[in-house]
Amino acid sequence: MKRGVIANVAAVAVVMGMSTAAGAVEGATKAEPTLRNGTIGYVLTSRKWAVTQSPDGKLECPNGLNDGNREQFKILYPDDAPKKHLLADSQLEREGQIWHPQNTEEQFVFREAGGKVAEGMDLDGKTDANDFVSPDGVKGVDNQMHRALGCIAGWRGPDGAQMHFENEYMRRYNQNRMLIEITGVDDLVNDPDVTLTTYRGLDELMADASGSAYISGGTQRIDMRWGKQFIQQFKGKIVDGVLTTESHNLIIPYSMTFDTSTIMHMQDVRFRLKLTPESAEGMFAGYTDVDEWIRRLTISWSTHHLSYGQVSAPSLYRAMRRLADAKPDPKTGENRAISGTTLVTFRQAYLEHPPEHVATHEGGTPDSVVPARQ
Repeated sequence: MKRGVIANVAAVAVVMGMSTAAGAVEGATKAEPTLRNGTIGYVLTSRKWAVTQSPDGKLECPNGLNDGNREQFKILYPDDAPKKHLLADSQLEREGQIWHPQNTEEQFVFREAGGKVAEGMDLDGKTDANDFVSPDGVKGVDNQMHRALGCIAGWRGPDGAQMHFENEYMRRYNQNRMLIEITGVDDLVNDPDVTLTTYRGLDELMADASGSAYISGGTQRIDMRWGKQFIQQFKGKIVDGVLTTESHNLIIPYSMTFDTSTIMHMQDVRFRLKLTPESAEGMFAGYTDVDEWIRRLTISWSTHHLSYGQVSAPSLYRAMRRLADAKPDPKTGENRAISGTTLVTFRQAYLEHPPEHVATHEGGTPDSVVPARQ
């Protein structure tokens, strides 16, 4: 090929490259905005109880981790006992204690998680001996759930059975699909008055090519008919890209093993989320009734599956009752709810509201849409 022809071909290639680059820039500038009419939606892609862990576990669990159902069963009903254990006096008796827990004296050693640092928020507006300091230095953090779960293998990363499967099944089952929609947004960086609304979605998460991560830009249909109980509103504000909300009660779907459908009720919940056009990451923290939490756990996880994470439901129940720090019983004065923090990651999604006749169930109104307390 002659030198002049080569030069012409090179020039054409440069022009074509510039045109392609210009087209890419133009395409980027024409990309569909994630904030539409002051509204942006997100879908939950990860969720786990906030349990602070040191590299070797010695800081929070200096005496090791707790025993689970199987270890305790061997102590209660040893194989070398002089008299053979009857089914009713061993397995069935133990199952009865799991399904009907009693706040009696703990007969086994229960190791509470220690340390001074834990993720969470100051939920009660005061600092006392039971409170933690957050990793970024905030004092008065209320997270007694960390003490209860922190030395149980199942809720410790990276391979804790309960932590892994609660997160995995949250992604796998559509009835677990938690959505949030933020409205009244003028600016995702600073806005003094926005509203966060929770919903349940109906669609799968949009995975990347590897199938191991989830990406933004998908569409989620909102379940306004069968998911009414999951619709709650929180007033909030955005400061330096971080959304914080006022407290309000929260109900979320919480299905577990074998698609067992359960529901998580939490009280006085607040959100704190770092917002971007593609994601929202952070936490929500509040209180949960101990009896209800344990009931949800045993419905979701059989005794066999709890043993994967060395979880003893009777021992955990007594520990949570002992550590409960809110909602005193009006008769006894004993606290019945425990503070806890859930770490969450959301990806941006376009939320599709159903037609009016579906949303209102042929003329009715979504009776669970309750405004946040003023």
